[in-house]
Amino acid sequence: MSKVAIVYWSGTGNTAAMANLVAEGAGGQAELFTPDAFSPDLVGQYRALAFGCPSMGAEQLEEAEFEPMFQAVLPHLSGKDIALFGSYGWGDGEWMRTWAEQCENAGCSLVCEPVIACGAPEGSSADACRDMGQALAAL
Repeated sequence: MSKVAIVYWSGTGNTAAMANLVAEGAGGQAELFTPDAFSPDLVGQYRALAFGCPSMGAEQLEEAEFEPMFQAVLPHLSGKDIALFGSYGWGDGEWMRTWAEQCENAGCSLVCEPVIACGAPEGSSADACRDMGQALAAL
C-alpha cells in the first residue's frame, strides 16, 4: 500500500482548491480523483484517504456525483484512516458534522478534525488543509 487518495467534488472551485492544498501538504504522496474516477476497488490501494465535498442545499453532500460514489465506498472504509474537508457558503457546518459522524459510525478513523472553509480556503483554513495532507502522508 502506498500514498494517499484525495477524492473530491467541486462546483465553484473552492473545494478543488482545498483538495490541491491537501495534496500540497502531502508532499507528493497523494493522488487526486473526482468521484467518477474513484470506486470501492481502489480503496485498498491507499493507506489513507481524504474526501472533499462542499455543502449543498440544506447542508448535505452533493447528490448527483459525490454522494453515490461515497455511499458505494463507505462499506469499504471500516478501519481506514480518512480525513474530510469541504467549503460552504451558508449554514454552520452541520453537513460536515453529520458526515464525520456517519464515517465514525462506519468504523473509519478520522486522522484530524474535518476542515471547512467559508468560500475559498484562505489563512487558517488553507493552513489546515496543508496540515491535513501532512497528517495523512505521515501515516
